[in-house]
Order: sequence, then C-alpha cells, then structure tokens
Amino acid sequence: MNDKRLQDLTISLLPSLHVTEKLKLMEEIKTEDELLLQSKNDIEKIINRSLKNFWDMSEARDRAGSIDTICAMRSIKWVSYFDPDYPPLLREAYDPPPVIYYRGELPNPEKSLIGIVGTRKPSREAAEQVYKIAGNLGRAGISVVSGLALGIDAMAHRGNLIGNAPGYAVLGCGIDEIYPSSNKPLAKRILDSGGAIISEYPPGTAPARWTFPARNRIIAALSRSVLIAEAPEKSGALITAAFALDQGKDLWVASCGVQEDSAEEKIFFDKRGTTKLAYDGAEIIYSASDILERWNLNDTQAEKTHTVINSGREELVSSVAELLKIDI
Repeated sequence: MNDKRLQDLTISLLPSLHVTEKLKLMEEIKTEDELLLQSKNDIEKIINRSLKNFWDMSEARDRAGSIDTICAMRSIKWVSYFDPDYPPLLREAYDPPPVIYYRGELPNPEKSLIGIVGTRKPSREAAEQVYKIAGNLGRAGISVVSGLALGIDAMAHRGNLIGNAPGYAVLGCGIDEIYPSSNKPLAKRILDSGGAIISEYPPGTAPARWTFPARNRIIAALSRSVLIAEAPEKSGALITAAFALDQGKDLWVASCGVQEDSAEEKIFFDKRGTTKLAYDGAEIIYSASDILERWNLNDTQAEKTHTVINSGREELVSSVAELLKIDI
C-alpha cells in the first residue's frame, strides 16, 4: 500500500486532536516513516499547542493497518482529505472529515445533490410529499443525500430510488454497522442504484448520540441545497439546517412542515422546528418543480416533475403503512 495513504489513515485515528490539527499533520508529514519518528515535542510544534497525553505512534500505525485490512475484507473503501477522489464540496466544509469510508461510488462532483432530512415520526402528508418530491427529482436526474434514518430520511431515499437516481446515505456509525438495522435492505438498494453509503467512522464504530449530529454536517456539505421536510423544535434535522446555513447553502422547508394541523394531529406531529425555520426566512417548497426552478434547470427537466410516479405507487402505500404501523 502507498505509505502516504496509510500515514493519513493513522493520523485520522489519533485521539485528542482537532480536525484542523489532523489535516495539518497530514500536510506537514510526508511519509509513514517520518510519522513514526515524530516525538511529542515534534507534534506540538506542528499543531502549535501542548498535548496532555501522547500516543504510541507504532500502535496507532498498527491500528490503521488493521482497519485497512478490515476494509479490504468487507468491500469498504476509504479516501483521505488530500486524495483527489475526496468529494470537493466536503473539502470546502467547516470541519471536514480527515478520512471518509464508503461502499459503492462517491457522488459525481459535476452533479448537484439535494439533502432531504426530517423527523423520524412524520405525518402521512409529510411522508407522501417527501416521497413524491424525491422521486420526481430522481426522474430529473437529481440524487438525494440523507441519513438513512427512519421516517423522512427513509422516504426520501425510497422515492429517489424509484425515480432511478443513484442514492447517497451518510451514517452516524461504521459502514458495517447499518443503523437502524431495519434499513439494511434500503442500504442495499442504495448501493445497487450506483450510489454510496458514506461515513467518517471506521468499521466497527457503533452508533452513539454524539455521532448523529456530527454526520449532519456531511449531509449539508455534500448538498447544493437542503430541504427540511418536517421537524420538531429539537431535532437533528435542525442541526443539518444550521450546518447548511453556515456553509452558505440554500435552506428550504417543505410545505408539509408548516401546514396547520388539527388539535388532535398536533399531539402526534410536532412541526415547531420547521415552522420556526419558515418564520425566520426559509423558503417554502411545494414540489420538485419548485426546486428545479430555483436551480435554473430547463423546462424539459421541470416538466418531468409533473408526472406521477406510477411505478412507485405501490411502494409509497406500503412505505407509509409501515411508517404509521397500519396493516394493509
């Protein structure tokens, strides 16, 4: 293996370092042999601060070698920040992952993606609207990137796949730890579509509360624009919205996320997060056509989005029924 690649992987695994410090080490240290010779003082000079603890560089290198072997055995690829295959938009983001792991094929940098996220417990109207928007965007050749979570994420992925676009999912755990496990078949469909499952976490990393907010910055970074479908006041989707704004991306709210519910529905479906986003100035999106118009795509592409996805109607019904726990 190219020792520079293994050096970058080793650095990405070092604890107690900020992302920018890891990137600086990757840039300053040219070879794996040079990395192994670095003392605590050498590292402190490069990152310009003191370290409370230091690590055994040989052990770190051995761990990197083990992870690389595991990746090869499990058909997992990885790419570092300085590799030409690293997604350009992700490289421009604040706090970009020093290394990303993936199965499948990374997004074509010449094609724009849209991020679609929302609550894990959406209303039927929200689930249907997201499915149709994502499906019609797929018909127009636009891929969705989301988080493979239950609810809105899954509906966005499913709709987009019915629209025949390659899908992209960003995980808050290792690639080999698909979460939730009930979405493993959906993850396989994403890979079969020519898309990718992506994570900044090495194989074997279990999901944790702190990993999901972190992955949301990757969803925002890979997207040209971000659509928040329906979200409560405290929601991971709103974290994605904040990252999108910080990164200068378009931030939109689906109309389902701001429509008035009955008193009974309000008990079950919390839309305060998306309602506040709209109140603060996020534009409301009603259909895929709205998105294509804002991306200045031609009339032929926009016309496609008025077509009902007949081939996906059966899956839409079954997906919503599963979501709402209704027997059909």
